[in-house]
Amino acid sequence: MRILLIEDDETTSAYVSRGLGEEGHVVDVASNGKDGLFLALNEPFDVIVTDRMLPGPDGLSILRALRASAITTPVLVLTALGEVDRRVEGLEAGADDYLAKPFAFSELRARIRALARRPAQQAETRELAVGDLRMDLLRRTVSRSARAIELLPTEFRLLEYMMRHPGEVLTRTMLLEKVWDFSFDPTTNVVDVHVSRLRRKLEAGDEPPMIRTVRGAGYVLAPAELGRPVA
Repeated sequence: MRILLIEDDETTSAYVSRGLGEEGHVVDVASNGKDGLFLALNEPFDVIVTDRMLPGPDGLSILRALRASAITTPVLVLTALGEVDRRVEGLEAGADDYLAKPFAFSELRARIRALARRPAQQAETRELAVGDLRMDLLRRTVSRSARAIELLPTEFRLLEYMMRHPGEVLTRTMLLEKVWDFSFDPTTNVVDVHVSRLRRKLEAGDEPPMIRTVRGAGYVLAPAELGRPVA
């Protein structure tokens, strides 16, 4: 994968570029907005990772310029500004994902991989399917083995996100940000409560479990034949 990293902090830039390079990716680095925008407009990249606060054009200006030029390369914004309204502003400018500093490299790596897969997953998708579970995105209906499943709006969003990432470990932080648009709060159990309710509805017809708990990590949605949940 070819990745463009636009980051003016030398320590962060070296840390991220070294880690991505060790993963086998080709990383082009720009230390300011002017150089980053030039590369983004003139070179092909699979994913762009940019800091929000940059000398020259800032991250949001780069985003707007790319989208105005019909460049749809997925963009992940790194920033110390983690408030909800700041993230919304970035997403509205064209960002595909947001990661607040400081961050764990493992989460950055997972988000980059997800962004690289996103175009194929989101190309005019009407129906999602995982095993015998079906979701019609236009009619907003869910069924399993032809049994209709009634979901509340938040449950539907949660299941949709999980069905877009089958077989992947989804952390509570990821689910909070993608489904509820919350920053991580170690005191909240909103994810666990909704996953528990979703499980009950998915298994109300005595079907095998599909949502597995991965201790210390999060949850995985996968066909039942891949194994029973880990408590």
